[in-house]
Amino acid sequence: MKRAGKRHAAVRPLARGLAAVCLLLTACGVSYKFNGASIDYNKVHTIQIADFPIRSTYVWGPMGPMFNNQLKDVFANHTRLQQVKRNGDMKIEGEITQYQQRNKSVSSEGYSAQTELSITVNVRFTNNTNHNEDFERQFTATASYETSRSLNSVQEELVTQMVKDLTDQIFNATVANW
Repeated sequence: MKRAGKRHAAVRPLARGLAAVCLLLTACGVSYKFNGASIDYNKVHTIQIADFPIRSTYVWGPMGPMFNNQLKDVFANHTRLQQVKRNGDMKIEGEITQYQQRNKSVSSEGYSAQTELSITVNVRFTNNTNHNEDFERQFTATASYETSRSLNSVQEELVTQMVKDLTDQIFNATVANW
């Protein structure tokens, strides 16, 4: 019985400290979430996310809608920002500039053993509440597969992984200003 009392006594200061930190964070106008977003919701209420057209010479049809939907979903699921068609407090636009594959490694027989697939997007970010945060930048994601497999058999899975990686990179670059 004495041990249980000591454990509760040790937990109480930790719980009080955690409660104080939570109170402090909710009292501020800036919202810090464990997903990395730091947005001043007193200033920023809306975000405009344009569809990214595909400007790459090599194209896989479903890639565009996958990317555009995932980008909008990331902001919808991890922020309180309202998505608008125009005049957003923040604006994200750009294009998918490259979708390519290249040999990554060679087998002992001199043939390609692995192929690397990559997607590059060009992003223009405008923060109408703080133009010091504006940027235009390229983001790239890659994934590899064994050349013994066909691209058609792995393409959907790999593009899904790369799209998630790209949208996470864009999310972090735009609203995770640590």
